[in-house]
Amino acid sequence: MNNATLSVDTEIQLITSGAPGVSGSTCTPELADGPWVFDLQPAPSYGPGASMADPIPADTPRQGQLPDAYKTASKDELDARIRAAKATLGDRVVILGHFYQRDEVVQYADFVGDSFQLANAALTVPEAGAIVFCGVHFMAETADILARPEQSVILPNLAAGCSMADMADIDSVEAAWAELAEIYGTEPDADGRVPVIPVTYMNSSAALKGFCGRNGGIVCTSSNAATVLEWAFERGQRVLFFPDQHLGRNTAKAMGVPLERMPMWNPRKALGGSTIEELEDAQVILWHGFCSVHKRFSVAQIDRARETHPGVQVIVHPECPMPVVDAADAAGSTDFIVKAIAAAPAGSTFAIGTEINLVNRLANEYPQHTIFCLDDVICPCSTMYRIHPGYLAWVLEELVAGRVVNQISVADDVAVPARVALERMLAARP
Repeated sequence: MNNATLSVDTEIQLITSGAPGVSGSTCTPELADGPWVFDLQPAPSYGPGASMADPIPADTPRQGQLPDAYKTASKDELDARIRAAKATLGDRVVILGHFYQRDEVVQYADFVGDSFQLANAALTVPEAGAIVFCGVHFMAETADILARPEQSVILPNLAAGCSMADMADIDSVEAAWAELAEIYGTEPDADGRVPVIPVTYMNSSAALKGFCGRNGGIVCTSSNAATVLEWAFERGQRVLFFPDQHLGRNTAKAMGVPLERMPMWNPRKALGGSTIEELEDAQVILWHGFCSVHKRFSVAQIDRARETHPGVQVIVHPECPMPVVDAADAAGSTDFIVKAIAAAPAGSTFAIGTEINLVNRLANEYPQHTIFCLDDVICPCSTMYRIHPGYLAWVLEELVAGRVVNQISVADDVAVPARVALERMLAARP
């Protein structure tokens, strides 16, 4: 664990500047640049980090140029401006910070957690007219779906999207649904189960949550995916699971679904790349999507951790590829990882397979343990990293001036069925 007392952002700056005595490496030196450098590039991009090589939709949201005063301000200046704005706004604003945000942003959050925890946390502050969601686009959409009509949800940088969420767009899913209907028909079996139930991971657009709501489907999180699949199997003969293939495969495999009954659906191929026979025998149809952060982890990294640290406990996120999950001691959501470390006896050693900002923060919060990331190359989530204190200061000071910028609004024709799918998830109990 190198430079455990430093934030990821600080360590990146030191590594890229060649500071003496600083070890480590990053996946790209561009991580040291301010996110605003990438806001006005001719073509949209996810930005430096784990998703930098992922193709991005041409119509992805773009962030306008951040005013120069926020780009040139020092850390101390931004800190003073953010704290002053928060003090002025008081209970009129609540700031939500995802686990994967940089420490320089999380320090201002009123609530820290995963996407669904944060969306629900906002509901506990009904007096807040503005919800500033320091996360990514689909998270802000979910918060808007669950928020009261008079509340405004703000995403500090509109370019903070999610490459995995973008891998399953509404047009592709609608097309796949139509093809599957041709194969399976639409009539239920003798037990009343429909041919297929759509299940979308929380890490998806509001449009896909709405699709599930309209078509008898449901939303899942990484912590309740098994419960949701049980719910779906009670109502459907099979499941179409999107957008993350790895969460779907790892969860279904643990429930006893054979791998040969989990064909992949690649929207760029006829019948998703499978045969009619494979689809007819399917129990879970997995969408060809993945998280670029968790795809970086490997069995070789686990082997190296075990060799270097005898007795190490390896915990990975279920968005990791199946061989990595199988080789780990445990797999679970970000909240699972946090709780496992909090409950461990002093002196424990953990190798964690999830986003580096959370791993680094846990290492600092639990100095009685040895905690390190499986991947020794610093490569944060590209889109979480698009949120910077400069953007937070800007949106807060705009609120002080009576202006709402970067508001995320989900239209009623999408929000209403999306809320149905979310409510089904909440009603599903183990």
